[in-house]
Amino acid sequence: MQRRDALKFLATGAVASTAAPDLFGFFQEAHPASGYALRTLNPHQNATVVLMSEIIIPETDTPGAKGARVNEFIDVILTDWAIEGDRNNFLAGLATVDKQSNELYGKDFVDASPAQQLALMRALDETIGMLAGRPARHGNTVPDWDTQLRGNFFVVFKGITLHGYYTSEVGFTRELGLQIIPGAQHGCVPVAAEKKA
Repeated sequence: MQRRDALKFLATGAVASTAAPDLFGFFQEAHPASGYALRTLNPHQNATVVLMSEIIIPETDTPGAKGARVNEFIDVILTDWAIEGDRNNFLAGLATVDKQSNELYGKDFVDASPAQQLALMRALDETIGMLAGRPARHGNTVPDWDTQLRGNFFVVFKGITLHGYYTSEVGFTRELGLQIIPGAQHGCVPVAAEKKA
């Protein structure tokens, strides 16, 4: 699989749990080792990404997006995989979140209260629903294959957050309960009495 094909999959916003196993392995390459230093996101942008992704996938009985280090996954995608236009579009989208937060609350997204952050995220999500009602483009329209991370910022952000989480060690093994390399198959084992009923 080529990186461009993987980015197209990210752009569709498809849920990672329905993806082919080889796609999981491909995206796991993008997860950095511990001690990773951000290369594209500045500290403020990173804090915004951490908060937004954690609102989308909060910590429950398993770690959320922050615990899965989704922000670092996003930084790797922006640094190593995205073309300049896609990277700039994503960063402009982050700036728009702060702009909207400042218009509504008089402060950046990271400085807003948790209730204000959640309200803004819900408003961004509702915008996606309104965009879904628009008619599809038609006619002599040629798709631009080098714009996988362009389009509605929040659609892109949700898609990359989901992929970053579900291809992380935490999301893949603890949340989905899957193994990267399955263990031995033991076909003829006794079944416990409680499972027979």
